Amino acid sequence: MKTSKWIVTALAAYILAAYAQQPARPPQQQNAPLAKQSYTFQATTQLVVVNVGAKDKDGKPIENLKASDFTVTEDGKPQEVKVFEYQRLEDEAAPQLAPAPAQRAASGAATMPPATAAVAPTITPARPGEIKYPNRRLLALYFDFQGMPTDDQIRAQSAALKFLSTQMTPSDVVAILSYAGELKVLQDFTSDREALNSVIHKLVAGEASEMANTVSDDSAEDTAAAYTADDSEFNIFNTDRQLTALENAVKMLSSLPEKKALVYFASGITRNGIDNDAQLRATINSALRSNVSIYPVDARGLVATAPAGNASRGSAGGRGNFNGGAGRAMAGNMQASQDSMYALAADTGGKAFFDSNDLAGGVVQAQKDIASYYILGYYSPNTALDGKYRRIKVQINSNLTAKLDYRTGYFASKEFKQFTSSDRERQLQEAIMLGDPITDLSLAMEIDYFRQAKDRYYVPVSVKLPGSDIELAKRGGSQSTRLDFIGQVRDAKGALAGTVRDFITVKLKDETAAQLEKRTLAYDVGFTLEPGSYTIKFLTRENETGKIGTFETKFVVPDLTSEPNYLPISSVILSNQQEKIENAVGGAGVNRRLFNFNPLVVAGEKIIPSVTRVFRRDQEMYVFLEAYEPDASTTRPIVAGLTFYRGKVKAFETEPLHVTEGLNPLTKSVPVRFSLPLSKLEPGRYTCQVTVLDPSAQRFAFWRAPVILLQ
Repeated sequence: MKTSKWIVTALAAYILAAYAQQPARPPQQQNAPLAKQSYTFQATTQLVVVNVGAKDKDGKPIENLKASDFTVTEDGKPQEVKVFEYQRLEDEAAPQLAPAPAQRAASGAATMPPATAAVAPTITPARPGEIKYPNRRLLALYFDFQGMPTDDQIRAQSAALKFLSTQMTPSDVVAILSYAGELKVLQDFTSDREALNSVIHKLVAGEASEMANTVSDDSAEDTAAAYTADDSEFNIFNTDRQLTALENAVKMLSSLPEKKALVYFASGITRNGIDNDAQLRATINSALRSNVSIYPVDARGLVATAPAGNASRGSAGGRGNFNGGAGRAMAGNMQASQDSMYALAADTGGKAFFDSNDLAGGVVQAQKDIASYYILGYYSPNTALDGKYRRIKVQINSNLTAKLDYRTGYFASKEFKQFTSSDRERQLQEAIMLGDPITDLSLAMEIDYFRQAKDRYYVPVSVKLPGSDIELAKRGGSQSTRLDFIGQVRDAKGALAGTVRDFITVKLKDETAAQLEKRTLAYDVGFTLEPGSYTIKFLTRENETGKIGTFETKFVVPDLTSEPNYLPISSVILSNQQEKIENAVGGAGVNRRLFNFNPLVVAGEKIIPSVTRVFRRDQEMYVFLEAYEPDASTTRPIVAGLTFYRGKVKAFETEPLHVTEGLNPLTKSVPVRFSLPLSKLEPGRYTCQVTVLDPSAQRFAFWRAPVILLQ
């Protein structure tokens, strides 16, 4: 396919007022908290630690090997083993703990009065070269309560209690972490089963369960329950926050040279909207660098929910109960929610534990996988902090037939600091080529398309950043920072179809800067592309701290002429803000004539896409799309409407909008615009449907997307 010409629109960053009235929250709750101390063995000392399991043909650990029995290479170059330890681990379970009092039994966990566990700031690190837990098996139990229903939380707690009481061995040391909007270390590594049981009992069932993922397909439960969670739009729709917290957890474990298993209790990971593959890959790479294997455990257990509902779940309603649609949707949703968990396990050397009600079996699986092993360490002569992948190979020199289990490589650390203007371009070019994405900043992205000609589409890309991630520097009576942007669009064959390299300087008055933490910044760029499949990789860098955020995803520009029986329409834009161009807090200085390519800019005002599709009741929702009439010379009347569903129940419908003029003679497009005061709706989760009808041609089109309305 011929590489398309690309066009960069005039760029602007806007402070969105969507959440101006939302109460301020502590910074650590606004974002998935980053660990204040992030210990990386390789970055500080260049000591590379490799945990090697050696088993004979019968699957038994091979003991009494010496450092000279191993050959270790990095990128094909032999390395001298400087650290060598053997970890001998027992498999026999410790004596069973006495039964807990009835009021603390697992079945009564939900009725326990709230109690606060002693929260540590981080996992206690080891000193350089120290084996902190000799001959011990390190197991970290991680409870991801964000969106986990109460029943699943109780089930996960019961599994942990069962393991600690009956299956923990004298070789095991266990740490307990939780995430419910904030990552907490509830218990550092210890072998004290009484202390561990106490921490598990103190977990409050129901915490953050209101963030549970919902669906809007044929399997959706027919319910009118309101959604009232007080949280930011990034924490609601951005699964990256959960993965970022998990990445921070494995970074806490990185200074411990021992082999570690992190048992991840979650009710699936549902990736909403356009998936950001970068954060998932960054989490996996951090686990590999930290010698951590992730063992996801699906806290839902064995699920066999009837599509027509049961005693605890309402019916989906509609024909889906009878034509198989609801059943297929349920199975598809379950599979999709487990895919990311499976990837975490497969790529880090762990195993996923699904479809079993004995969740303690997932912990036992991690326990069995960490048998006696050797700790090998070498000082890599390659001290470059270039972020490149380095391959490791370990062999036994003797004639023994041994099966070796070890990590086969790692990504070197990449160091970014403040740079001069001459260095900045080179560093950004290096960053976008890294196989290990940098995800210090949170990004959300929306990719839309508008037809310009039969084989050419304008593709606006909107990026949103939480203001709490941005650092401002005081300069006189204002505060400012510079944001750098670099991006690449590649077609299905990997050929470069478009690039962007730009920056904006954000300058705010002191009183406005104080509100930045509660708001967001939006940035947009546009390309012209042919119909087809593409991949976009986009980086944002904040220059006061050098933090970088990466967003990477696949998208499709459809050929709207391929379905003659349907009315061709563009992407549908949902927005809560229309801004004058001169209100931008920063601009790229590109020629204003390029705004002519952007259908979102009309008469000097720009529609700012919501991106996350989270709204508030005191806002106005703006809807914009284009309908295409390729064979028309004058506007054929169009009827459009907006409908909101809660499950399968129609909650609200606008009056039909009649469009009788506006045909663009060049693109053959008819703009469709309408708005809705959201105060007419109750808070909750909705499916928003836009329907467009061309009566004269007897063609129609409809579009659907999930939205959330906050109080």
